[in-house]
Amino acid sequence: MKTKVRYFSLCFLFCVGCWSQREYDPVYESGTLRIEKLTAHTFVHVSYLETKDFGKVACNGMIVIDEGEALVFDTPTSNETSTELMNWIENQNGAQIKAVVATHFHEDCLGGLEVFHLRNIPSYALETTRGLAAHKEVAVPQIGFQSHLELNVGKEKVLVGFQGEGHTVDNIIGYFTTEGVLFGGCLVKAIGAGKGNLADANVHEWSNTVQSLKVKYPKIQTVIPGHGDTGGVGLLDYTITLFKDK
Repeated sequence: MKTKVRYFSLCFLFCVGCWSQREYDPVYESGTLRIEKLTAHTFVHVSYLETKDFGKVACNGMIVIDEGEALVFDTPTSNETSTELMNWIENQNGAQIKAVVATHFHEDCLGGLEVFHLRNIPSYALETTRGLAAHKEVAVPQIGFQSHLELNVGKEKVLVGFQGEGHTVDNIIGYFTTEGVLFGGCLVKAIGAGKGNLADANVHEWSNTVQSLKVKYPKIQTVIPGHGDTGGVGLLDYTITLFKDK
């Protein structure tokens, strides 16, 4: 009986989520990078990763721009595509990239970090992320923090924080309070998505983590998942239900 209830709950959330899914026209698109404007100050950047288990996967990151400054969450998946992104930010927007934030230690967050460092752009990550990245063949974020951080971009600020384990032990989020935009990264699933890569996941805490995130930031309007379409707070509800213990 519990299985049937959970099935219908997921179906209901899927339908509700579909209504709240939002389509955005790209402001930039090539064969390797897509950039969509979400709000007056925020964008989602989408690059692509070839994986053994899931094929070609679209990977999301967030950009916040204000007063000639930019903040990037998660790099594109390669150095080449990261260079493409940086050039777009600097040349098309006239903005200086103040920092890049890696939301966990997987390749879809760190794949192009090296070229950010080559341009002397500081990188931030949870201290746990820095430790995990040090054991992989990837660039390691330069500046670590323990749980929460505030970063300035122009006259605005973005909150960065660890709310608990889920997709990984180190997954963090970025929240642009002024416009209620949450970059949930791989902690948050797009409507209709499966559970995905669970190799480093804590599936028992995942729902609790997202629920506490929803409570902490009650004014969320727009949610960017790590993969798939941007939507509203329904993405949080979908993720909570998807990983709720039977």
